[in-house]
Amino acid sequence: MENPLVPVMAPYASTIFSEMSALALRTNSVNLGQGFPDVEGPQFLVDLACEAIRGGQNQYAPRTGLPELRRAIADHQRRFYGLDVDPETEVLVTAGATEGIAAAILALVRPGDEVVTFEPYFDCYPPMVARAGGTLRTVPLRFPDHAVDEQALATAFSDRTRLVVLNTPHNPTGKVFTRDELRLIAELARRHDAWILTDEVYEHLVLDDTPHVPMATLPEAADRTLTMSSAGKTFSMTGWKVGWITGPAEGLAAVTSMKQWLTFTTSGPFQYAIAHGLAMDDAAYAVTADELRARRDQLLTGLADLGIRTNHPEATYFVLADLSPLGLDDALTGTTAFAEEHGVVGIPAASFVTGAEVEATAPLVRFAFCKREEIIAEGLRRLGAVLGRG
Repeated sequence: MENPLVPVMAPYASTIFSEMSALALRTNSVNLGQGFPDVEGPQFLVDLACEAIRGGQNQYAPRTGLPELRRAIADHQRRFYGLDVDPETEVLVTAGATEGIAAAILALVRPGDEVVTFEPYFDCYPPMVARAGGTLRTVPLRFPDHAVDEQALATAFSDRTRLVVLNTPHNPTGKVFTRDELRLIAELARRHDAWILTDEVYEHLVLDDTPHVPMATLPEAADRTLTMSSAGKTFSMTGWKVGWITGPAEGLAAVTSMKQWLTFTTSGPFQYAIAHGLAMDDAAYAVTADELRARRDQLLTGLADLGIRTNHPEATYFVLADLSPLGLDDALTGTTAFAEEHGVVGIPAASFVTGAEVEATAPLVRFAFCKREEIIAEGLRRLGAVLGRG
């Protein structure tokens, strides 16, 4: 029999994250690839989830999310950004950010529409655009400074542009888009009557002084922006798969219409816990960022000492490193052999780009620093051994 997978999804049959984690396990490598923390999130959230399970919150939650979580999300948007969000009509709880992004793209993008995004990009964007029948138009953010090319951005828009997908803080570069950059994107979206979907899951993981500015806080973008965030990143509970979208009621209604045919609803006990977690004080929110900042600096210093060029991530928990001094000139084709010989796994940056950018990013690898200090140190020791320094 022929492959039953529909042809449009054939290029996306597996994700690079699963492939690299499996490679790390098989080769007993230090896994600096897939971006999941190796420490638990707040214990009080675990206790609250267990309390909810024992208390009987084990049936379907409402399709838009538990009312107490939707209210907590609205309170969070008001508290941190001054956004007035109606929890009844402008908040949707999703099964993690990936489902929310998928539901939004499938709801808004029609066959023949174009979707503008920056590359490198998070790898779930292209398959969802393809499945919706759309065409992805990309704008490169080039290593190591990842500045926005204003002319390339303007050229990416056309009369067929339906949606802009913006990730800020940005994975995998760690870039935090500035207010001026956001205004340029918003102006182009308004000129072409396009929706904006902002993936802001790293909103509380800003490590430097550049503030995270939600696109929805710009008056010129508020009426066309859907904002995605996630408990997985904010609370280091990636396995709970609780995310949310906020935005104009008509946009949320469209996304809800799609989401109900994907998962219908999201785990009730975890929603209950996250509703309480969102109310924690500012100091508690800062703990994770403070820990990540120290680990980022540990990794950046260690790579610099080895003569490996990197970018400087302002946020998230990823750094891009040029491993050509270690003989890895093409990470897409050489990662397996590198792991087998040297015992370190990262994610090839070329997995997140298209066209000419594949060659431009060939020696770049995304390393995750959301790992214990001893794991990062061991990874650096093994990289140093490639140069005879281990």
